[in-house]
Amino acid sequence: MVQYSAPALDLSFAALADATRRGVIEQLGRGEASISDLAERFRMTLTGMKKHVAVLERAGLVVTRKVGRVRRCALGQRGLAAEAAWIEAQRVLFEARFAALDRVLSEMQGEDDNGH
Repeated sequence: MVQYSAPALDLSFAALADATRRGVIEQLGRGEASISDLAERFRMTLTGMKKHVAVLERAGLVVTRKVGRVRRCALGQRGLAAEAAWIEAQRVLFEARFAALDRVLSEMQGEDDNGH
């Protein structure tokens, strides 16, 4: 079996697999926030939120910058275009397979209706 390898996609999908991290992305879509604000919003420890932000940062989905003693978070520049393109390609493949299955089932139904 051929293994598909795209490290950037792997990091993104791994980061987005967690509901809290998806929530952080949604929250940052509304505007910047400090790690403290995010931790409070998601009712978790500062250490826990730092770990979530680090995963998102490694995936390039979030950037952080230090402003005084506060670490501010914002959405990363790269966006999710590559991930959306991969999902769309898979959707097209699935639809083609389901359309082929529908044709086979219709042919089988037609044979049953004709008494075969």
